[in-house]
Formats: sequence, C-alpha cells, structure tokens
Amino acid sequence: MSDLDGAPRSPGSATEMFRVFTWLALQGFGGVLAVAQRELVERQRWMTRAQFVETLSIGQVLPGPNIVNMALMIGDRFFGWRGAVASVAGLLLVPTTIVLVLAALYGQLSAVPIVAGALRGMGAVAAGLVMATGLKVVPTLRQNPQGLPVCTLWLVLTTLAVGVWRWPMVWVVLGLGALSMAFAWWRLRR
Repeated sequence: MSDLDGAPRSPGSATEMFRVFTWLALQGFGGVLAVAQRELVERQRWMTRAQFVETLSIGQVLPGPNIVNMALMIGDRFFGWRGAVASVAGLLLVPTTIVLVLAALYGQLSAVPIVAGALRGMGAVAAGLVMATGLKVVPTLRQNPQGLPVCTLWLVLTTLAVGVWRWPMVWVVLGLGALSMAFAWWRLRR
C-alpha cells in the first residue's frame, strides 16, 4: 500500500477548502479533473485514490458538471453544508469572473489567427490531461469487485458507445452504468 492510499487528513476549515478549490480551479485549463486528483489526493491528501475514484464515479452519474458534484460531496463530507458551499464557491467564483472577461475579449479577438491557433492547441492539452488522470486511477481498478478485465470491458463498451456509435450520454450512463452496478452488486453478494 502506498502512502497515497493511507489514511487521509482533514482540511482545517471551510475557508481552507475555499482556498484549495480556488487554487485547484485556477490551474484547470481545459478541465479541472486532472488537477483535482493531484491536488486532493497527492498534495492535500484529503482523500485516497480509491475515495477519489468513488467520488468521481458518483459525480459522473449525477446531472451537472462532475467536478462541481465532487466539490459538493467533498465539502459536505468535512463541514456539512458550509463545506459544500465553500468548495463550490472556491471552484466557481474566481474562474467564472475570469471566463466572463475572456469571453468579452474573445468576441473581439476571435478572428485573429494566432488566437484561433492557440485555442486549438489548448484542446489537445486538455485531452491529454483527461487521459493522464485516467491512467493515474487505473491502479484502483485492481481493488474493484468486478476485476480489471471486466472494468476494461466496461471501458471499451463506453468508449465505443460514446465515441464510435454516438449514443446519447444519458443512455450510456443509464444503460451501461446500470449494467455495471448490477454486475458489481452480483459479484459482491457472491
């Protein structure tokens, strides 16, 4: 067991949660998920990798942005509704202000070729960050009751359903998610 899988520490206050989630959000260009894993598991050690994956799994099946759902759950876990509000406010307040300013600037500069090229480059980096986060959480699948081969099957089916067959995300989550949960439940009962 690595030190990242040991007992997590608790944040000192809701204010600390606000500060950490603000810092986390300001690092998340193209998506906060990769930064969230590094910040919450590796740096702050508020949760183990397994807890991060569990929280992410729940956050993804709920409506709304998964990182906002995760912030709500993590904040609530430590400080109840005050922690939930602090975490979500930290995640959204400063970045929303920055995005509004940048949106106004983009309206003025979108026709400039260097700006358009920079945005295309950022898209590739964002995709890389999501893939890197996925690779970091793969070791937790060994502890999954379904086992690594079955988890890999769910990954392939989900990738095909969304990326190749273009199924609506809601049906992928409800369909494959329900099948995966039913299979996990069956394995746990055995």
